[in-house]
Amino acid sequence: MPYLQQNDVEVFAGQVSKNGNRFCGDSYYYTSTDDYFICVLADGLGSGVYAFESSHSVVEIVEENHHEDVDTLMNLCNEALLKKRGAAVAIFKVYYHSKEFVYSCVGNIRFYMYAPQGKMTYPLPVTGYLSGRPQKYKTQRFSYDSNSRFLIHSDGLNIPGVKSLMQKYPTLHGTLKEIESKVDQTADDTTYIIGSLL
Repeated sequence: MPYLQQNDVEVFAGQVSKNGNRFCGDSYYYTSTDDYFICVLADGLGSGVYAFESSHSVVEIVEENHHEDVDTLMNLCNEALLKKRGAAVAIFKVYYHSKEFVYSCVGNIRFYMYAPQGKMTYPLPVTGYLSGRPQKYKTQRFSYDSNSRFLIHSDGLNIPGVKSLMQKYPTLHGTLKEIESKVDQTADDTTYIIGSLL
């Protein structure tokens, strides 16, 4: 299972392809620098190789340009999907020094930021998907507290009561194990990324 502990972030990620297919239609990428953490999750429309092709093109763009701001990255991702099947795309970028994160999403990807005091931040996505057509984005900026946790996942995962799940365990590992138990390997391609911000 991919794991990152670097700078001010700790992250686990998990991914399952529908029915064990060779190609997963979801793709993701994250990295941490001295100044920021950035994460992208893309869910290609449908499943199989064409869904993978769409989502993978998004991830490549963010990997090559992660120094850019979120709005710029969303535009670049949209351009990369021209003449492809399309994808739901979520990008968030955490700025360590200002204790802020910027989030933008088009499509049915879910994101939650849970603060230790119990406050849950759940930015609503724009409906639809990126496909190269002109697209409006809803990019939002939020502050966060130390030791906040986040969860981002594709629509293959259904978690009722996310807040209670985030409150329940003292470590990320406990939360991760419960999420893993909820994954239905036949329902859809599924990706989940969970992390903690110091």
